[in-house]
Amino acid sequence: MTIDELKNIITDAGCVGAGGAGFPSAVKLAEGADTLVINAAECEPLLYSDYALMKQHLADVAAGAEYVIEATGIRHGYLGVKEHTAHRLGLMDGEAISSHVTVKLLPDVYPMGDEIILIYQALGRIVPPGQLPISVGVIVFNCETLYNICLAVRDRQTVTQKWVTVGGAVRQPFVTVVPIGTPVKDMMQKFGFSVPEDHVMIDGGPAMGPIINPDTAVITKTTKALLILPTTIPAITSKLAVNRTVNTHATANCCQCRLCTDMCPRALIGYPLEPHKIVRNAKSMFEEYPEQFIESAVCCGCGICELTACCQQISPRRVYQQVKEILAKKRLRYQHKGEIKVDPEREYRMLPSERFKQRIGVAKYDTGVPEMRFEAYSPTRILLPLRQHVGTPAQPMVHVGDYVTAGQLVAEATGLISANIHTSISGRVQDVTSSHIVIAV
Repeated sequence: MTIDELKNIITDAGCVGAGGAGFPSAVKLAEGADTLVINAAECEPLLYSDYALMKQHLADVAAGAEYVIEATGIRHGYLGVKEHTAHRLGLMDGEAISSHVTVKLLPDVYPMGDEIILIYQALGRIVPPGQLPISVGVIVFNCETLYNICLAVRDRQTVTQKWVTVGGAVRQPFVTVVPIGTPVKDMMQKFGFSVPEDHVMIDGGPAMGPIINPDTAVITKTTKALLILPTTIPAITSKLAVNRTVNTHATANCCQCRLCTDMCPRALIGYPLEPHKIVRNAKSMFEEYPEQFIESAVCCGCGICELTACCQQISPRRVYQQVKEILAKKRLRYQHKGEIKVDPEREYRMLPSERFKQRIGVAKYDTGVPEMRFEAYSPTRILLPLRQHVGTPAQPMVHVGDYVTAGQLVAEATGLISANIHTSISGRVQDVTSSHIVIAV
């Protein structure tokens, strides 16, 4: 199979980054790569979707990796998995899981799932700031993405299902497989969980996932988890603060201890990030002179600076996010010049996952491997957002009143970076707008 043939298959199937980023998978395939890294780090606390997938379908993940390796001419692949997950799966460092893929154990530190950190930890290669992994000969795919690629190539299946962890303040955390487009409130009714008073729901991990409204949210291709957490823990209070308060507090209260910079994971591998300096500046400075803060573009938003390092409850991450929004509007991109040097103290400044869980207030909700609930479930109504991926929204291919069958293409990729969308249920199209398609049985 050639690289173009594989691109066509996974484009037709609607494969995107299932780890949360949503980057169209076909766009990552390029000539010149020599290594594939499978991201199975399960970066944030309380997430077990990748673990459950590998427990059930590791052979299919490996098969998806072999399809990529064959098409691109890559010489070797690595399954990057944290030590505690490898132990639970019975995997050992260096163990072969397929012809070209071996296990690479990763330390139990946060944020190991950041692909820049993952590549350095697994291969010792540093992706230059502002560039993509292919610049150092690497392609990175989440393990669920490779599972979807396997199904697309081998069985010609389209992407219509999502592996999701439900956890936090629930009676019993669990992992399940849900049709894409399922309303979260229907899922709550089906599986019997709710959001108590003074709690919120997070789409994704507790540190980086956004707060969502369970009454209107739906499962998308990038949904990794639904976590119910109290508003009083550090992971959530930081999300609820408004930008104006964040900025005022940052400029007035920073004591310049620089611990946020000393612990920044990307700064530790040589990225030009100095959060202890950026918090001194008022937002007006960012808007008037954004080019002076262009290094902000390479912040990964992990939140260590805010949730662990700072003793003054300042959020450099939120400041960085605001600057990145300004840079994006002005179409300013960071271009790195000069040498990149890894901090010699990096090994001693990495943040253990157990300590991070304690600091952000979620340790008590991690009670071990959750239940696996894979009973058949098909909602009677789905809502498919046309933008479940990085890039241009998909273009609807159906009209109100059309009858569609599960797996059918209902919205087509448009532009260079986009992704097809398929219906996860059979039914009749009830609504088509510029933002979504509604289908009901």
